[in-house]
Amino acid sequence: MPDLLLELRSEEIPARMQRKAAGDLRKLLTDGLVDAGLTYEAAREYWTPRRLTLDIRGLTARSKDISEEIKGPSTKAPEPAVQGFLRKAGLASIAEAHVHSDPKKGDFYVAHISRPGRPAEQIIAELVPGIIRNFPWPKSMRWGPASAKPGSLRWVRPLQSILCTFGPETEEPVVVDFEIDGIRSGNITYGHRFHAPGAITVRRFDDYVARLEAAKVVLDADRRKEIILADARNLAFASGLDLVEDEGLLEEVSGLVEWPVVLMGEFEQDFLAIPAEVIRLTIRANQKCFVTRPHGAGEELSNRFILTANIEAKDGGKEIAHGNGKVVRARLSDALYFWKTDQGDLPDLDQLQASAEKFGLDLEKPLDQRMARLDHLNVTFHAKLGTQGERVERIARLAEELAPLVAQSISPLEGEMAGRPEGVASREAPASSVRERASRQDVPTPSVAFGDISPSRGEITALARRAAVLAKADLTTEVVGEFPELQGAMGRKYALLQGEHPSVAAAIEEHYKPQGPSDRVPTDPVSVAVALADKLDTLVGFWAIDEKPTGSKDPYALRRAALGVVRTLVENGVRLPLQRQFLNSLFGLTFNRGNRFSVVWRADDEGDFTTGVGSADDLISERAGSLSSEIRGVELPDHSASEIIADLLSFFHDRLKVYLRDQGARHDLIDAVLAAGSRPISPLEGEMSAQPTEGGAVPPASHSVAPPSALPGISPSRGEIGQSSNDDLLQIVRRVEALGSFLDSEDGRNLLAGTKRAANIVAAEEKKNTTIADRVEPALFREGAEKTLYAAVNQAEKQAGEAIQNEDFSAAMLALSVLREPVDSFFEKVLVNDEDQAVRANRLALLARIRAATDRVADFSKIAG
Repeated sequence: MPDLLLELRSEEIPARMQRKAAGDLRKLLTDGLVDAGLTYEAAREYWTPRRLTLDIRGLTARSKDISEEIKGPSTKAPEPAVQGFLRKAGLASIAEAHVHSDPKKGDFYVAHISRPGRPAEQIIAELVPGIIRNFPWPKSMRWGPASAKPGSLRWVRPLQSILCTFGPETEEPVVVDFEIDGIRSGNITYGHRFHAPGAITVRRFDDYVARLEAAKVVLDADRRKEIILADARNLAFASGLDLVEDEGLLEEVSGLVEWPVVLMGEFEQDFLAIPAEVIRLTIRANQKCFVTRPHGAGEELSNRFILTANIEAKDGGKEIAHGNGKVVRARLSDALYFWKTDQGDLPDLDQLQASAEKFGLDLEKPLDQRMARLDHLNVTFHAKLGTQGERVERIARLAEELAPLVAQSISPLEGEMAGRPEGVASREAPASSVRERASRQDVPTPSVAFGDISPSRGEITALARRAAVLAKADLTTEVVGEFPELQGAMGRKYALLQGEHPSVAAAIEEHYKPQGPSDRVPTDPVSVAVALADKLDTLVGFWAIDEKPTGSKDPYALRRAALGVVRTLVENGVRLPLQRQFLNSLFGLTFNRGNRFSVVWRADDEGDFTTGVGSADDLISERAGSLSSEIRGVELPDHSASEIIADLLSFFHDRLKVYLRDQGARHDLIDAVLAAGSRPISPLEGEMSAQPTEGGAVPPASHSVAPPSALPGISPSRGEIGQSSNDDLLQIVRRVEALGSFLDSEDGRNLLAGTKRAANIVAAEEKKNTTIADRVEPALFREGAEKTLYAAVNQAEKQAGEAIQNEDFSAAMLALSVLREPVDSFFEKVLVNDEDQAVRANRLALLARIRAATDRVADFSKIAG
């Protein structure tokens, strides 16, 4: 079968665009060919800096003849319907249609369409020009005299030639002839710009590749990458060095050369005083070169670097390496200046005293000076959310509140952190799965190994505040100003240089983590506290001003921030009532604390009035209305604090679903657990009040840690519980894991069927407003199966409640499994809808007890199967 070869040759295409452009070309052309009735066996794209190439094998030589019938409207249909049918079928008049009859529908029009097949060359010649004209480049340009005319050709760089041949291997291929803006297709290409600039005549793909190779062009980008990597490794090894590999740089460099020649350059040893990250980034960003390190060294770099040229120089590349070395030295001189300047005193220290006093900064220390300057300059974080200084103050306050909770969750001993010398066992490696991470009792590996200098829990709060205060200080440093991607990393280095605690230094870098699904999460308690505070302040702030993600748009990376909170909590095993933290963060924005927002209060007689709040709980009091801004010209949406918190929690649930599904959890189990937490459990349903139940079981007391079902210090009404019972993400994960394990067993599957039946009956009767008894009365039992089920429910409630109090959800599910046989027997022997209204109401109350008992772990009605 024939093969198609297409090459679009132009001036140099930016390296970052090449791979996607080649893929777009393959998709656009193959989709067009298939739509035109052609088929093919294989297609592969290639690219170099100066060309996009497509090789399509086994393309049919001609499209098939098409015969089809298009059914139209009734012969009695109105004229508009008939005209629409004609346009669809491509008929000039209704006389060209046929009339068919149907015994039921009567007569109707049918168009008999016959289209002869077309040669592939004709289809290609029509298709390619349209693809070129409408190619989806991120940026494109016009050039030459034709650029002044409307509708002139646009391409990423000036398009110079088009090669397009088509034919089988056994015959001489033909040129598919077409023309676009004066560029006519042919069978001519050109080799390397300097080594072989002459024209090359090609027939098909195999000789095309061979002739380009002879003309110093390696067509396959992956092969160019292999050549560069292998030669760079060998060149470094020959000098007693190791190559510091960089996949992103390798991809970019392979898109800059058609004939890669690897060389080595060098710079002065004095520049090695600069941090390795700065050297590497300077050389990478400015010269697209790889750095090296002494063989077997850790983070230490050598003064040699690897560059990739596009020509074979007569002097072996000595002049090229020398020229690159001169540029690298100039760039490193700038970097050295930045590095030394950041460690010196600022010239305006006398103006920074007020900021220093506000944050408790020591102006003898360079990083403290930079933080004072950040506050003094009133650098804006967001027009509606204030300055970076105000934000740092909020983060520091929130980090102080979070630090004890974090330390309590991930410290192995009461009052001490891992790594202390007081007989604390060493930590194990992090678990490899969500189930292991969420259910383990050990402690995750710390972000940094501090040995005997890890802080005690009493020190955590002070360290967390100190780390939060300095977390953004490096934003005003010279190095970060030149290389923004080093924010955090430079802050850590500067903190260590001025003698900060290792936990503080680590937190300055790690509070940005995780920055993606593959990035690691911080595990040191100080880092965790500051990372959570930073992300929660961001999320709550943007929710308060209604700058939430919409569709595919997320300019402030709020989805990533929420997923970072989810991963940090779950993978570190941290119990945290999120709604309380939302409230604390929102309180930091209110008038008399953050000077950002105030609250519109609902008054009894005098109408609404606006003021600040004295405590976080005031934000959700009965009279608290929507938030308003104290900044002139800034308007906020009409949302109360409670509405903002509820909506943000829902957003977190969505991110948790994404995270758990990526880990392999069933979507219906996640929905079941979340639905159980959102349903109010009242004494009517589950008899979970403070009074003993009929069987003598007393519901478990609240957990000593703030429960997920209520905001600490707030007594929610029955209607409020539904919005506040799922804010402990770690507990949700554990419930999902326990539910999945339980449903894998036979008892679980059978109990699921019985419980869903009970829940469905109760739900149906509730919709009908059928009377359901407030309490189950044993005196109304008529069948032994009722008594057996009643006793089993009492036992299951008690045992499951105790297990849930201990957060042993597997044990809770095991306790519920005793309901399987009593439930099956009940439905076999008992008629729920008894004629006696009191008996029916009592039996429905018993079924409601089953639903309430299982709902403490999950809403079984949401589970498939």
